Amino acid sequence: MRYSQLRAFHNVALHGGFSRAARALNISQPSVSDQVRQLEQRHDVLLFSREARQVQMTAAGEALFRLTSEMFEVEERIAALFDENRKALSGHLRIMADSAMHVTEAVRRFRESSPDVFVTIRTGNTEDLLRRLRNYEAEIGVVGNSISAADLDSVDLGRTPILGLVAKGYFPEGTGQLRFRDLGNHPLVYREQGSRTRAQVEEEAARLDLDLVPAIEVEGREAMREVVASGAGIGFISEAEFGHDRRLQAIPFADVDIGMWESLVTLSARRDVPLIRGFLKAVQRSLAEPDI
Repeated sequence: MRYSQLRAFHNVALHGGFSRAARALNISQPSVSDQVRQLEQRHDVLLFSREARQVQMTAAGEALFRLTSEMFEVEERIAALFDENRKALSGHLRIMADSAMHVTEAVRRFRESSPDVFVTIRTGNTEDLLRRLRNYEAEIGVVGNSISAADLDSVDLGRTPILGLVAKGYFPEGTGQLRFRDLGNHPLVYREQGSRTRAQVEEEAARLDLDLVPAIEVEGREAMREVVASGAGIGFISEAEFGHDRRLQAIPFADVDIGMWESLVTLSARRDVPLIRGFLKAVQRSLAEPDI
């Protein structure tokens, strides 16, 4: 195989098409197609399915893309190592978070020191987040739990309590606490399987031998907030994620103490990536100087 063939394949996979890859590489589209075809023929493998003008990676293509992602990232790190005049970070930092609220201060500090870096933040549950990290689809993950895995580095961001979430007026005015053991008397709004908030609630219910059954299941935090705001039932949210929605009221539990340890996670194999190192420094500053 040749470097140019791997580079052509990687850019088609990265950009989702041969024409877009050609523009990114500043070469002709037939040249990109020819490089990928030679790679496939040489190794007798189909890397892309090409149907109805749609280009999708095959299973072999997805496996190769994970490896080329590592390969070209290492190439960038080598270039950065030898570029003694490189002062400021640049590029694209992808953050995957169960809630963007946990990293806003760190993002602000990071952007102040690295204004040439483009930052994107996407939200999702823990399972999706870890999948994207391991597939090199994100550099930074923020999860609602302490995670221990051989391939991950983590930084504890602190503990935040889980609260009941209801629409304003759902309970009588002045209601300041809610009994966890009384939740079975109300319709419950759960997030999808894979949500750490849901898992914590279910674990506490199991510990207390309570049979809690959701009346409504929704995918995503925002969908849960909208359903709860309609008055359909009680949802659950960490205190740090509540925000300032005047339609909603977050109520602590009087009889239990459940919470989530927020953690920032990265792949151990990528700990020397300059963008990741730079963002971790911003996180450490925000933890050490939270009021600045």
